[in-house]
Amino acid sequence: MQIIEDKALLFRTRNPDKYRIIPKHKVIPVPGGYEVAVYWGLDEARVLRNLGVKDVPSPITKRYNWPGRYKPMAHQVETGSFLTMHRRAFVFSEPGTGKTLSALWAADYLMKLGKVRRVLILCPLSIMHSAWMGDINSSIIHRSAVIAHHSKASRRIELIQHDYEIVIINYEGLNLIADEIVNDGRFDLVIVDEANAYKMPTTQRWKSLNKIITPETYLWMMTGTPASQSPVDAYGLAKLVNPEGVPKFFTAWRDKVMNKLTMYKWVAKPDAKDIVFDALQPAIRFTKAQCLDLPPVITMTREVPLTPQQAKYYNLLKDQLLFQAAGETISAVNAGVAVSKLLQISCGAAYTDDKEVVEFDASNRLAVLEEVLEETVRKVIIFALFTSTIEAIHRHLTKKHIAAEIIDGSVSPSKRGQIIHRFQNDPDPRVLVMQPAASAHGITLTAADTVVFYGPLMSVEQYIQCCARADRKGQTSDKVTVIHIQGSAIEKRMFKALEGKVSDNSLLTDMFKTEINDGKEL
Repeated sequence: MQIIEDKALLFRTRNPDKYRIIPKHKVIPVPGGYEVAVYWGLDEARVLRNLGVKDVPSPITKRYNWPGRYKPMAHQVETGSFLTMHRRAFVFSEPGTGKTLSALWAADYLMKLGKVRRVLILCPLSIMHSAWMGDINSSIIHRSAVIAHHSKASRRIELIQHDYEIVIINYEGLNLIADEIVNDGRFDLVIVDEANAYKMPTTQRWKSLNKIITPETYLWMMTGTPASQSPVDAYGLAKLVNPEGVPKFFTAWRDKVMNKLTMYKWVAKPDAKDIVFDALQPAIRFTKAQCLDLPPVITMTREVPLTPQQAKYYNLLKDQLLFQAAGETISAVNAGVAVSKLLQISCGAAYTDDKEVVEFDASNRLAVLEEVLEETVRKVIIFALFTSTIEAIHRHLTKKHIAAEIIDGSVSPSKRGQIIHRFQNDPDPRVLVMQPAASAHGITLTAADTVVFYGPLMSVEQYIQCCARADRKGQTSDKVTVIHIQGSAIEKRMFKALEGKVSDNSLLTDMFKTEINDGKEL
């Protein structure tokens, strides 16, 4: 396959007649057969692919300017090319490989060609701003975009009915306005991020998505961990993208990939992996190890709103601290105490002056943590500052049947060594919940390729050391993903400061003054 002056595709064949269905083509007799030159348009490239011509490139590779502040990496160009060649497809690349930008560039290209009018992006609430809107603003900023998230369904409907070219909405939000999207009729492309949320066709979210999809709709579904828990999880995904690849009914699919041992126990059949692979097509996947143009550590942000209870007490505490700080010089010591209290509320558990623990509703943050764990099949380290928070995380994971252990200041050195050995060498625990002060130095935890900060730390040096637990010699993944979970204003400022490696003294005092002042003079 040759590309001639970025205008035509040239290839050899012994049967030129089958390409007569392509209007813009020319047959050239050559020794031993024929050469066929075909105009290099997207439609022509798709027809060639459907006729069995291998490795047909999308014209996006040469005829698109890839706008934005970042130059696309080789695997992103390949992913974008793949998506433009398929009306329905999967992207199974690992988190941190840049698949969001790939999908946005591919969508923009289709919009330039007039094949897509509007794009609907479905994703978790926690990444609507940080991942999707952030990447739109750094790439296809010429496209109008909006996040259709509001407490009132009527407001969401107004945003849908407007002429925004790209609309971002969370899964549950779609359930409320699916009918309006169908009635609008202009969403030609639907992109689903963290597509495992649609693994079960019996759920309302699956039914809502299925309702808005027509035979002409482009549907791109993205997840780094397809069917990671069980082969049956592939059924809902395949029913949306490749319905001919799975039986009509779920029970038939289950019987195809699973063996029943007892009334309640099923195990995967030996060939289940191959069956799932065939069902989840067409698909493209890049691992972080394959993407040699990626940095060794990839930092990602997950936004999580404070619950109403957290927000109430967070604001009450801010008012009290403002009163106490008036007319005083703020040192790192008292600033640290104040910042600590705000972070405790944000993370779900605060200490009283009598050292009693007061727990707050942190369901939003715990739900985001579950999302993160679903996005990788490897082990995960979670860092949290406060013992009460660590215990709350551990209780939640245990309730969800996720094997987890704790390392904090109360764990003896000998027991700590046993836990680390199990984490590095045994299947369980899958998750290690750790207190930075007790575990930031000298520990190798390369069984994990994901480091989660449940909230910001109060020391840049500790933050760097925590990241280095997984990002060190012996890390077989080659790339490490660091995830910041943030909700309150002070958390966002602190994570930014931690990445900027400001001094610990400035980190505490500046955060305190900025957060408490909030437009007022201290």
